[in-house]
Amino acid sequence: MKHRIGRVEGEILRELTKILQNNIRDPRLSGVTITAVECTNDLSYATVYYSLLTEDEHKEEEVQAGFEKAKGMMRHLLGQTLTVYKVPELIFKRDNSVLYGSKIDRLIAEVKKQDAKRENK
Repeated sequence: MKHRIGRVEGEILRELTKILQNNIRDPRLSGVTITAVECTNDLSYATVYYSLLTEDEHKEEEVQAGFEKAKGMMRHLLGQTLTVYKVPELIFKRDNSVLYGSKIDRLIAEVKKQDAKRENK
């Protein structure tokens, strides 16, 4: 059963990415990337994770509002392409792993700078 859920998650990810690029014209959703999809065991809910290139909280609120407005249309278009009995309810959440990764990179660069300063003394 887990294998089927993984395949459905992959299919939802591919189709939502296409829908976001080709069918959704909301300017609030420009520059948004869908990174992952997680479905419940009964495939009734799908949590869609997205990432932004900015850390601005105002932009994050706008994107969330844009997704809430486009949710119905996205689910409808998803239902036309998916091969499941019932299209899952979509829940949109920001993926903070990209933000976390950039924070770790910054910290590593800082430590390298400090090490270089110590070696030069």
